[in-house]
Amino acid sequence: MILVGRYLSPFVRRVATTMYLYDLPFEHRPFAVVGDDRQKIRDLNPVIRVPALILDDGETLIDSGAILDYLDEQVGPERALTPASGTERRRVLKLMAVAVGAVEKATLVAYEKRYRPEEKWHPPWVEMISEQSRSGFQWLDGQAGSPWLAGSQLTQADLTTAAAYEFMRIATPELFAILECPKLETLSQELSTLEAFRKTVPPA
Repeated sequence: MILVGRYLSPFVRRVATTMYLYDLPFEHRPFAVVGDDRQKIRDLNPVIRVPALILDDGETLIDSGAILDYLDEQVGPERALTPASGTERRRVLKLMAVAVGAVEKATLVAYEKRYRPEEKWHPPWVEMISEQSRSGFQWLDGQAGSPWLAGSQLTQADLTTAAAYEFMRIATPELFAILECPKLETLSQELSTLEAFRKTVPPA
């Protein structure tokens, strides 16, 4: 299989970390959605987004949620990081939804400040999406245990949240600095002890 997208993307990173944990071999192609790689990504996904996963038979999967669902199918319910059914599954899906929503708002902040000149920033808009992101991460911090989010073992909610949290640290340091999420910091540090998570640290 071939995984397309840079590990800076929390969506690519959660897929790659999962594949390492599942012992599923893959080739990594760190294409970026801006610059020379744009057309290569368009050929895989008409919305020009990552990740994309090219299967061994040539089929291409897009959207990290759909890719994770496929990976869970490959390893079966006993190994899958997202429970197959019941309240446990709904709990993990809810946590992931908040993490994805929070990091998507942080991405909008990063894009606003990277690609628009400062005189064209719209402060009320930036503050609104920043608040949405902060609120999501702070809620997740309140859900964290010691250290996992959904019970006594690692789930996809933990990988997704930690990937999102670490993206914030890199891409929106000014927003990250005021998060005050000590439990998410502990979660991130715990995941950093896993080789699968360390392998997906974005290059400096």
